Amino acid sequence: MPSSSLLSLSSSPHFLPSSPHPCTKTLKPLLLCPTMKDRPPSSYGSVYIPPHHRLRSVISSSNNNASKTGADFSTSASVIQPKLIDRKNAPVLSARDTAAAAPPPSPSPFLQQPQQQQQQRTYNSNNSSKNSNNNNSQYNSAYDDGISEDGSDRELNLSLQSGTFSYANIDEWKRKLAILLRNDEKQELVSREKKDRRDFEQIAALASRMGLYSHLYSKVAVFSKVPLPNYRFDLDDKCPQREVNLNFGLLKRVDAYLGEYLFQKSRTKESFPDNCFSRSSSNSSIVTDEGLVEQPEPLASSSAVMEKILWRRSLQLRDQQQAWQESLEGARMLEFRQILPAYKEKDAILSVILQNQVVIVSGETGCGKTTQIPQFILESEIDSVRGAVCSIICTQPRRISAISVSERVASERGEKLGESVGYKVRLEGMKGRDTHLLFCTTGILLRRLLVDRNLKGVTHVIVDEIHERGMNEDFLLIVLKDLLPRRPELRLILMSATLDAELFSSYFGGAPLIHIPGFTYPVQTHFLENILEMTDYRLTPYNQIDDYGQERMWKMSKQAPRKRKSQIASTVEDALRAADLKDFSPQTRESLSCWNPDCIGFNLIEYLLSYICENERPGAVLVFMTGWDDIISLKDKLLAHPILGDPSQVLLLTCHGSMASSEQKLIFQEPEDGVRKIVLTTNIAETSITINDVVFVLDCGKAKETSYDALNNTPCLLPSWISKVSAQQRRGRAGRVQPGECYHLYPRCVYDAFSEYQLPEILRTPLQSLCLQIKSLKLGSISEFLSRALQSPELLAVQNAIEYLKIIGALDENENLTVLGRYLTMLPMEPKLGKMLILGAILNCLDPVLTIVAGLSVRDPFLTPSDKKDLADAAKLQFSSDYSDHLALVRAYEGWKEAEKDLAGYDYCWKNFLSAQSMKAIESLQKEFLSLLKDTGLFDGNATNHNAWSYDQQLIRAIICYGLYPGICSVVHNEKSFSLKTMEDGQVLLHSNSVNARESRIPYPWLVFNEKIKVNSVFLRDSTAVSDSVLLLFGGSISRGDVDGHLKMLGGYLEFFMQPAIAEKYQTIRREFDELIQNKLLNPQMVLHFHHELISAVRLLVSEDQCDGRFVFGRQVLKPTKMPVMPQQPTLVSRTESGPGGDNSKSQLQTLLTRAGYAAPTYKTKQLKNNQFRATVEFNGMQIMGQPCNNKKSAEKDAAAEALQWLMGGTQTGREYINHMSMLLKKSKRDH
Repeated sequence: MPSSSLLSLSSSPHFLPSSPHPCTKTLKPLLLCPTMKDRPPSSYGSVYIPPHHRLRSVISSSNNNASKTGADFSTSASVIQPKLIDRKNAPVLSARDTAAAAPPPSPSPFLQQPQQQQQQRTYNSNNSSKNSNNNNSQYNSAYDDGISEDGSDRELNLSLQSGTFSYANIDEWKRKLAILLRNDEKQELVSREKKDRRDFEQIAALASRMGLYSHLYSKVAVFSKVPLPNYRFDLDDKCPQREVNLNFGLLKRVDAYLGEYLFQKSRTKESFPDNCFSRSSSNSSIVTDEGLVEQPEPLASSSAVMEKILWRRSLQLRDQQQAWQESLEGARMLEFRQILPAYKEKDAILSVILQNQVVIVSGETGCGKTTQIPQFILESEIDSVRGAVCSIICTQPRRISAISVSERVASERGEKLGESVGYKVRLEGMKGRDTHLLFCTTGILLRRLLVDRNLKGVTHVIVDEIHERGMNEDFLLIVLKDLLPRRPELRLILMSATLDAELFSSYFGGAPLIHIPGFTYPVQTHFLENILEMTDYRLTPYNQIDDYGQERMWKMSKQAPRKRKSQIASTVEDALRAADLKDFSPQTRESLSCWNPDCIGFNLIEYLLSYICENERPGAVLVFMTGWDDIISLKDKLLAHPILGDPSQVLLLTCHGSMASSEQKLIFQEPEDGVRKIVLTTNIAETSITINDVVFVLDCGKAKETSYDALNNTPCLLPSWISKVSAQQRRGRAGRVQPGECYHLYPRCVYDAFSEYQLPEILRTPLQSLCLQIKSLKLGSISEFLSRALQSPELLAVQNAIEYLKIIGALDENENLTVLGRYLTMLPMEPKLGKMLILGAILNCLDPVLTIVAGLSVRDPFLTPSDKKDLADAAKLQFSSDYSDHLALVRAYEGWKEAEKDLAGYDYCWKNFLSAQSMKAIESLQKEFLSLLKDTGLFDGNATNHNAWSYDQQLIRAIICYGLYPGICSVVHNEKSFSLKTMEDGQVLLHSNSVNARESRIPYPWLVFNEKIKVNSVFLRDSTAVSDSVLLLFGGSISRGDVDGHLKMLGGYLEFFMQPAIAEKYQTIRREFDELIQNKLLNPQMVLHFHHELISAVRLLVSEDQCDGRFVFGRQVLKPTKMPVMPQQPTLVSRTESGPGGDNSKSQLQTLLTRAGYAAPTYKTKQLKNNQFRATVEFNGMQIMGQPCNNKKSAEKDAAAEALQWLMGGTQTGREYINHMSMLLKKSKRDH
């Protein structure tokens, strides 16, 4: 379609399209991916680019020739651009357009949206125009069943019966797809043809055979060279477009504050041009010692003197060590150590470590490698009179491991913890000046590297349990590999119970491997079929239902998500079908046929524990569960059992990573005689920790594991099967100190189907925090650095993380840390939480924001027992009155603090279904975060000043938005409920635990959320409702649209329409506010008193915005038309009064349209709450709304006048002008 035929529409605040007709958008075809600098300037941060855009960007950049430029686009346009166009015939990116191999025609320059050229540059590689997808023909309720299982809002009403597809159509598509494959400039084909939707399955099969991807988005079929996500907002005609209205009185007051601020600012600049808004960087920095190893004291003037001091200290250490070894107790301890297999390899291990910079130690469970190898090194260095300069750091994946191992090693050395052996974990540690062997978590060592790139003074680094492949461990390996050439004297020892030795050895250039045989007592293994045969327990479809389970956990308040086969079940389906059970009884075979892989099997666990207590020998039982919810629910169930709940017979304990260290230590204590200890735990107990009295292990075979869908940018948290290595580790817990038994609650055939190793965390989780750490350590390009990982993460996952850090303002366009980014690296938390905390400190709302940030860093304190769910929900609701889970958390915590003053904290938690453990964890984290803020200079220690505005809940709401953006979701109400939609997922649902899930209406247009998770559908876990003003002032960067009063965010996904003066005011306030935050970060000592008027304007907007706007959909946003110069005509009639002969605005509009060959307009009038009337006029698939009037007739005339004003571009109306415009419109219709 020639560009001259494209029409430009001038937007007005009251224009909306009629729902049956999709709007059109004309986009720039992909010729060359513009660099980041091509983006228009924004207030801060970056324009968010969805993952599928980035994926196309990568592929297209490698395929496109750099010599190609946008000069191929024509800039010619028709002299006359009429306002009306038959939108059904509007240009769309169609599969028909690819039939010709010639370059596509150029679009009209009036239709190019500058912001979208960057953000959507990779979509439309096939043609010069493309229209939005009619993604949902109608809105579904948030709880409707209209959401497909893949979350894509697909409509499945396709008539794909056999014989309905056209062979000619398939042949045509074969030719089109072949052309697409040959064309390097094009990435995809988009079709809205009904016949293509009808034949989609056949065309998709054809595309698949040709190596292409396909997806049906409602009424739009897409065929692409790259994978396609479940949802694309550019193909959705229900994208949120928001009309913003503000009260005139509010605007006037905001104007007064803003005007005064700008006046004072200009005067200050004139008086102090060099000192205004100081940009001097703060000298404050984070504490440089995480408690790992104290920084060395200043050296004496003579190095010889220092060497003499160290020599004397080394001699003292040697004498102390010899004295212990020669003592009676030391000799007994040495005898015990010599029994361990690791001790037999002592000389070989030390020799290899001495001769090689990197050594890999593989030792089976029970060999003693974790406790002995660090001691071997320390003892060897002390015996060699190098003890004073020896510094060994041994990392553990979990805090409980670091603490328990350090205690064990100190005991074996006959010392108190904190002398030569110490530990450091988050929030606590024990070390002294003479500590030479430090056990710590991996994150602590990474914090040390942040301020000490070369690990000065460290002689040995031991990384234990490396087989778990946590993200921190993989990251640490890259850093250490780069460090080794700079520190040739540094020794690196990697240890694990089981690992892929060749993988690690080759990564470190053929590093030598030492294998230590295990020492475990025999463990008798029982799989599910053996258990059923042995106990005569029968499985039925009814006794396997976990009474809390996923059904409770994920159900919505109105309707549960649609059932489908889970990943757990589908993974082992083939194995179960092929299982050979002929050696088992018919009863066992019948039970196995009923086995439900999705269930944990609470009833079976209860039965087994009771069976062990009544029939087996003494010994503790270790029960591996999937997560904290399982543990608590099972504990509640067991406490109701007559034997298992009797404290005189059973000591029931729990162990989880979020528990306080003091509570975790209880699992090591032996019970009284006649009492059996049962420990309910997660996979935290698989390695490193040894509970000496464990004889029996129950293994459910599952663990809750996060996976990350980079294409849809969505994390998924689902129970998944463990690996064979993990199953072996669990089994080995029963044979550490005596013979044991392991009950696997799944068949052997399922175990045989397990993968050998667990997927590394770096390949299955979002990478934002990791990327920020990379930049904080100045390790160069993020992508290049991560490409050197043991197993590199998906490139798209890396790009997603980089784009996220740009959108929140942590990285600039060149991937360098911004001022905000440098602060975020100082805070050991998720970047979004760090950002929230920083603004909370700046805006004097410190305590409530500290509570929110700490609360989101620990396990949810709101408990939901299965048998008291209604009571628990009611208890949570009493803390919520303002549509915010985060503010409910603040109120719950403040109530607990008050109760603690009267020593009634536990009673308060009991009555309100709160976790006392989580409350204490929040309190501890608050103290830690406050200390870190003080180190950055943003907190001066005066809590009163920094809480001056903590009472302002709307300001706190805004700070929450500042941190959680771009986690934004639109709230669109329908007759019964409301519908929620995000940019990357389309329609989403609220988690049943959210206070907002219980609301039928939310009087805010937006929700910000901390976490989304995909189970059967995508759920938002916790959320806070916010207004338009909060989002515009505290969200991401704002860009101007193509007409006055049009603002965009998130690369054009969010669009706002308002009066131009209001838009200008928002942009001015946002610009000044961002500058204030920037200056405060550059100079933490800056006083906000001089910016009182600006902050008052901001607080006024966020507190008094009544959300009077509304959502519209499919609104066209095109540049105003340049009309031919015409002489001004006098106004013949008013907007609502009739002129002579009935010549009013209604008759003028009808004359204009009918003469041009269009149907006569129709009117719809609605009575407002104030008894006024507002009319909407509809013509040619468009709707234009008028202003409120006193009666119905006047309202219709006003709507007609609004339509005339829009059509005329704001010019005066008159008979001659009407005649002239009619001729132009008629000519335009003929052209189309």
